[in-house]
Amino acid sequence: SEVESLRLDFKNILKIDNLWFFTNLVKLNLDNNIIEKIQNLDSLIHLEWLDLSFNNIEKIEGLDKLTKLKDLTLYNNQISALENMDNLENLHVFSIGNNNLAQIDNVVYLRKFKELKCLNVAGNPFAEGDYKSYVVAHLPAITYLDFRLVSTQMREESVAQYQDAIDVIEHNERDEFKTKEKERKRIAEDHQLREAFVDGLKGSALFDDLFTEDADGPKLNQLPQMIEAYELYQSKFCKICEELVTFGLKEYESREKEKNLFLAAVNKAKEADKAQGVKAINEFQSYKKKVLTEMGQISDPRVIDSKISELQEELNNVWDILMKYELQLAEQLEEVNKDFERTMSDMSGTFTETVQNYFTQCRELELMHHDKLTETALLIMEKVVKNELEEELPEELRLLFVDKDTITNAVNTSHDQHNQKID
Repeated sequence: SEVESLRLDFKNILKIDNLWFFTNLVKLNLDNNIIEKIQNLDSLIHLEWLDLSFNNIEKIEGLDKLTKLKDLTLYNNQISALENMDNLENLHVFSIGNNNLAQIDNVVYLRKFKELKCLNVAGNPFAEGDYKSYVVAHLPAITYLDFRLVSTQMREESVAQYQDAIDVIEHNERDEFKTKEKERKRIAEDHQLREAFVDGLKGSALFDDLFTEDADGPKLNQLPQMIEAYELYQSKFCKICEELVTFGLKEYESREKEKNLFLAAVNKAKEADKAQGVKAINEFQSYKKKVLTEMGQISDPRVIDSKISELQEELNNVWDILMKYELQLAEQLEEVNKDFERTMSDMSGTFTETVQNYFTQCRELELMHHDKLTETALLIMEKVVKNELEEELPEELRLLFVDKDTITNAVNTSHDQHNQKID
C-alpha cells in the first residue's frame, strides 16, 4: 500500500491488528481507543510517528522493528515502567505523561536516546515537587520538558544538584560501552573467521580443544620429563594455527575482492543494458508523440491508417531492439559467471590444498609428541616396576602406572582423541 498516514482514533479498537498491508506507513494515530497491548506493528518499518495516547496499555513492548520512529505518544495509559525501547535510536519526541510511573529513576533509562529533545512526564506519581531538576540533570539532551523550554540556568542548577549521582552513572555507562564494544568486536571477528573458514583456530583455541575430552593427557604432560616437550609442542602447534588463520583471512579478502569485482561487472552490464533500453523507449515515445500530433491534424482515414501502421511497425522495431539488448545482456552475464566460477574454483582448490598441508603439520607434531610421551611413560613404568623412581608420583598419575597396558592405553587414547580433533 502507498498509504503514508492513517487515522484510527476514536474507533473503540481493542486490539492492534491487520496493519501488515500498510508497509509504507509513516504516521499512525491509534489514540482514544481501548487498546490493552502494543502488538502487530513489526511490518511498519517506515513508521516515524505513533500516537497511542488515551488507551489501556500497561506495558511498553512490540516496538523493536520501528527503528525509524521519531515521535512516540503514550500519554494517559497505565504504564508503570520505561522498557523495551532500546531500538528506537531516532526518537525525538516522547510523551509518557499521565501514566503509572512511580519511581523517578525510570527516566535514567532514557539517557540512551541521544536524539530525544522533547519529553512529557507530567501526571505520573513521581512527577511531584522538584522532579524537573532530576529529569533535566539526568537527561542532558532534553530541550523541552512538559512542553516548556529548559533554560540554561535550570540545566546548570539541576546538574550541580545531582552531580555526584551523574558522575557515577556516566562512569557506569563508560564501562558498559567498553564492554559492549569489546563484545561487538568479538562477534565481528568471529563472523570474519567463520567466513574465512578458520574459526576455532585463532590463538590456542584448537590446541586447548585437543584436551577438553582428554582425561589423562593433561596429567601425563605434567610429568617433569614432559613439561619442556609439552611447552614446545604447544608453541609449535599454536604457531601453525596462527599461520593458518593469517592465510585464511588473506584468502577471504581475496575472495571478497573477486566477489565485489564480479558484482560490479554484473551491475555495470545491467546498467548499460538499462540505459540502452531507456534510450530506445524514449526515442519511441518521442516518435509516437509526433505521429499522434500529426494524426490529430489529418482527416483522411487512409492517411490515418497509414500512420497507425507506421507506428505499429516502429513499436515492433523497438520490441526487437529491446529483445536484442536482453540477449546481449544474458550472453555477457553468462561469460562473467563462467569467469567468476573458474576464479573461485581455482582459489578454493589452492585454499583446500594449503589448509590440508597445515593440518598435516599439526598431525605430525601430534605424532612426535605422542612418540615422546610413549617413550617417557614406558621409561617411568620400568622404573616403577624396579622401584627405582626417584620422585614419588602424584596419586592421579600412580593410578595410570599400575602396569604397562594401563599406561600404554592411556597414552594411545589421548593420541587418538587429539587426532579426531585435528581431523
